[in-house]
Amino acid sequence: MPAVVLVGAQWGDEGKGKATDLLGDQVDYVVRYQGGNNAGHTVVIGDQKYALHLLPTGVLSPEVIPVIANGVVIDPGVLLEEIDGLKARGISCERLLISASAHLIMPHHKALDKVTERYLGKAKIGTTGRGIGPAYGDKIARMGVRVQDLLDPGILRKKIEVALNEKNQVLTKVYNRRVIDPDKVLEEYLGYAERLKPYIADTSLVLSRALDQGRVVLLEGGQGNLLDIDHGTYPFVTSSSPTAGGACAGAGIPPTRLTRVIAILKAYTTRVGSGPFPTELLDERGDWLRTTGHEYGTTTGRDRRCGWFDAVIARYATRINGVTDFFLTKLDVLSGLERIPVCVAYEIDGVRHDEVPMTQTDFHHAKPIYEEFPGWQEDISEAKSFDDLPPNARAYVRTLEEMSGAPISAIGVGPGRTQTLQLRPLV
Repeated sequence: MPAVVLVGAQWGDEGKGKATDLLGDQVDYVVRYQGGNNAGHTVVIGDQKYALHLLPTGVLSPEVIPVIANGVVIDPGVLLEEIDGLKARGISCERLLISASAHLIMPHHKALDKVTERYLGKAKIGTTGRGIGPAYGDKIARMGVRVQDLLDPGILRKKIEVALNEKNQVLTKVYNRRVIDPDKVLEEYLGYAERLKPYIADTSLVLSRALDQGRVVLLEGGQGNLLDIDHGTYPFVTSSSPTAGGACAGAGIPPTRLTRVIAILKAYTTRVGSGPFPTELLDERGDWLRTTGHEYGTTTGRDRRCGWFDAVIARYATRINGVTDFFLTKLDVLSGLERIPVCVAYEIDGVRHDEVPMTQTDFHHAKPIYEEFPGWQEDISEAKSFDDLPPNARAYVRTLEEMSGAPISAIGVGPGRTQTLQLRPLV
């Protein structure tokens, strides 16, 4: 049975939460496989809006088992706050499973994230300051604290002391900040241990057995293809791999288990944070897209940078991830436009590029080459099928599909759970 990967095809914020929620009654497990509480998914069910940061979107579907896998970095305080917030709204998290091998975000990670970003000045990456990068850095440096360490107070104390022996030196001598008391950190995290213990599991084994039993597993990424640590607009990227390949390592599932890769595309383009963005609009059109599309970060609340659809990066997502299906979101936002520009290629130093440039320098200097397509005036938010869309809206979708290199199998025409047109099954 299938393991299906859901990835962002742009710079994140494409609407992955809506797609995951749509598939909620068709899958048995929803697995978050990378990132931390620097990512967020927004799901609208009826008149209720849910903003999720660490919990997989599947937690909102009563029959689904939500899993936070080994590739995620977890701030336990944030996670428990999120669990408590859902419980207060009548949503149970008792089915949640947390990988024993996932790494924890510690107080020194958050302290270092904020101070180093501030010291970078104009060269800052645009991180959320939540400690995600430093936590992944310690994971790679083999100095990390894992979820399983919460179950052994002796190991936990030793790891905290070893880490703070170094980090306190950096905080005090380089950045003139206060030391972090290891005893206070130990006390805080042992408190988290009591509450998190029931959720801790060998999630790779759980998922392997589930697939053997014919269960459907949906692997949910945070961020997007162009924020991938290897394949994104480095260094303006996240610290993990949101791509389909990252799903295998991040969930402990072999590539041979994957059967479909669904990539989420917004009908225009947005990004948060610093870095190149060829189609960015720095005028009233960008303001219009931001206001009409409610483009403000789920986790940070920051204004999203907005621009027209970029077919170059859509093709890149198809190539990097092996996309089998696209889910096009926020088509309704474009209603009312007379003409809709689409970036079909870049011009760099007088040369046309139909693919993403190889170097950071070239990407930074890329200028969009646009083709314009006729818009539509009709309100499409009540459409129930593809044929309900105006002819120009249908033509726009088919044009994006042809340019992107994979079929568009679902279309979002509004934020609500029911405002989705499914052109073919996604599972």
